[in-house]
Amino acid sequence: MKRLIQNRPNRRSIRLPDYDYTQPGAYFVTIVTWQRAPLFGVVEHGEMKLNPLGQIAYREWFKLVKSQAQIALNPEEFVVMPNHIHGIIWKLAGGTHPVQMPAFGRPIAGSLGTWVGQYKSSVTASIRNTRYRVDHLIWQRNYFDHIIRNERDLSRIRQYIAENPFRWIEDCYHSTVPPERLTDE
Repeated sequence: MKRLIQNRPNRRSIRLPDYDYTQPGAYFVTIVTWQRAPLFGVVEHGEMKLNPLGQIAYREWFKLVKSQAQIALNPEEFVVMPNHIHGIIWKLAGGTHPVQMPAFGRPIAGSLGTWVGQYKSSVTASIRNTRYRVDHLIWQRNYFDHIIRNERDLSRIRQYIAENPFRWIEDCYHSTVPPERLTDE
């Protein structure tokens, strides 16, 4: 195992250098499934139809926040798509988190990356505990984030999230791969 880790190519971080991701603010995140596999359902006539795995992805987004007082989430600011999710995470003031930036790969308590990692782990564990079989990883490594800087930016992103199912055919994450069939183990 150690040899595999040593032979991995160095990954370039896509986070903003010197930005403190533990600080309060609004963050838009996109998390993509492994190889853009359409695990979570299908879009029909501009409406996302969640399958059982999509229902897990939706439920876990809001379940995780219950244990974290410094995070707020709103249903109208979240969408599960066939092979990715988009959501806005509100980090609230009041946490006692370190401000220093970690070495790459080491999560800091209360940071955006730690929360995203917990979400991905929670979804993965819940899916693995179902009767449905997924023979590969659930998520791609990393995630995309955008720091929401003002009301105009927030309004544009909220609209993007709300309209995502209507624009599925144009979406950069759209795939021609057929939806995964959920099979019992």
